[in-house]
Amino acid sequence: MAWVVWFTGLPGCGKTTIAKLVREKLLLQGINAKILQLDEIRRVVTPDPKYTDEERDLVYASLAYMAKILSEEGINVIVDATANRRRYRDLARSLVPRFAEVYIKAPLEVCMTREAERRAQFSPKGIYKKAVHGAAVPGVGVSYEEPAAPEIEVDTISMTADQGASLAAERIMELFEE
Repeated sequence: MAWVVWFTGLPGCGKTTIAKLVREKLLLQGINAKILQLDEIRRVVTPDPKYTDEERDLVYASLAYMAKILSEEGINVIVDATANRRRYRDLARSLVPRFAEVYIKAPLEVCMTREAERRAQFSPKGIYKKAVHGAAVPGVGVSYEEPAAPEIEVDTISMTADQGASLAAERIMELFEE
């Protein structure tokens, strides 16, 4: 039976980088997983995003349901999405029997610096700068609710991306070994 692992953390914490590295490490072990990157999916679901609470409810519910459907079809899923409210991740947990949460942890100041320098393909640029002008950015204009009890925690201050990805990949294999 397939699993879903949700990578959460503040924008700029390293979710996308680590999720991609985890997928590569799992592939080396013969385990395939599809990455659902919210920043890419959002371009279809809400092409002109306003980042309102109502829009976030819709986008995250859609994402959780996509992950559920894929897992039911035997596809392992890595969800790469901030999901600033616990209820978004809890919804996915309630829909998917084999679910785990990975908290990519970094202080807001570090995330702001990283976000200003990132070259991610789908992530919006300059979001923390926009927050200064009132944009609803998790950790600044909108609260970010850390996971209450994540199955995996990666501290990107004390670990490199590769070390964090190795830890997460090993733990995923332990959690979902057949």
